Amino acid sequence: MQTIDTYNFEGKRAIIRVDFNVPLHKENFSVTDDTRIRAAIPTIKKVLAGGGSVILMSHLGRPKKNNDEKYSLSHIISTVEERLGTKVLFAGDCMGEKAAEMAAALKPGEVLLLENLRFYAEEEGKPRGLAEDATDEEKKEAKKAVKESQKEFVKRLASYADCYINDAFGTAHRAHASTALIADYFPNDKMFGYVMEGELKAIESVMENPARPFVAIVGGSKVSTKISIIETLMEKCDKIIVGGGMTYTFSAALGGKVGKSICEPEMFETALGILKKAEEKGIKFVMSPDALTCDDFSNDANTQEASVRNIDPAWEGVDIGSEGKKLFREEILDCKTILWNGPVGVFEIEKFSTGSRAVAEAIAEATQTKGAYSLIGGGDSVACINKFGLADKVSYVSTGGGALLEFIEGKELPGVAAIKK
Repeated sequence: MQTIDTYNFEGKRAIIRVDFNVPLHKENFSVTDDTRIRAAIPTIKKVLAGGGSVILMSHLGRPKKNNDEKYSLSHIISTVEERLGTKVLFAGDCMGEKAAEMAAALKPGEVLLLENLRFYAEEEGKPRGLAEDATDEEKKEAKKAVKESQKEFVKRLASYADCYINDAFGTAHRAHASTALIADYFPNDKMFGYVMEGELKAIESVMENPARPFVAIVGGSKVSTKISIIETLMEKCDKIIVGGGMTYTFSAALGGKVGKSICEPEMFETALGILKKAEEKGIKFVMSPDALTCDDFSNDANTQEASVRNIDPAWEGVDIGSEGKKLFREEILDCKTILWNGPVGVFEIEKFSTGSRAVAEAIAEATQTKGAYSLIGGGDSVACINKFGLADKVSYVSTGGGALLEFIEGKELPGVAAIKK
């Protein structure tokens, strides 16, 4: 298998699948968080320094129609140029003659950005524009048509380059045209970029041979969306810290009163099963004994701390309380390997973000002063660590959300398998 460090890029055009799905300002469409762009820069520079040229392709958002201006990658050009330190040409499409001509004319050291891949139904292989009352037969025919045109789409993209680099870990769990299918056109000229290499090494180091004790901090609003990851981690971890809205489902399942807090009664049996399994396996299952509660879901709300087992009927839990902060910190500082996936409160609202900040600070402290290895993964956790200015104080910040979770769960990621095949 080729690697980005051993491949000879001299005179070659490299088409790189990057993850430039970055947040944009609602009014002027400027990039508000360029973390993913910055992460891809070393891979791009490696190709350019090796005498090659680069064709960048990415998706942005979830456009429901072709050429939706607010999802155009033209909005990110200035940020990419600033981070890369070189001019970036823009094709304005992916499949037209202009894109083909610009790709063919690329000289060593030049960079071309294609338009949003998801402006084309062929990228995801899903039909668009179907009537709401479409019959099963019509849906089947539409899907067949998209799959047929997808072959031409992939072939066209592949024709632009001499080699293919997948550096988009955030989409590696999708069997899309640009993340998996295109690799078949480069049997001997495909490789991972530095982001992908780093992600895979970081996750494998945590999941396959972690230093002990190993703690996973799992946040999120619903048990139903995190059940698989919790069950997987129980096979690997010494401790699991649970925070966020899930806390109230566990509390209510144990007979607690959770007021207006988010809660899934249909998951009570599952929650109790998790607790029983953790006890049987000797895994320390940690939850905050108290919660910060509020009477309104806003920064102007009145707040008070309460036991997670006895929250006022008219109030809801939105963060861990003072005792929870102390407890979580103690448990985190005791560990040598730390995985954080999901905030422990509604961190987007400043008033409800102190618990997640405390967790982030404890992880940074464990990393910096105790020599722990810390992996931060999942969109909200990454947003937390960046918001609190601690990204450079932890071991690794993952760019993947769903991809990270599926990889931890042991699922094969199409974008990874396509390179290794």
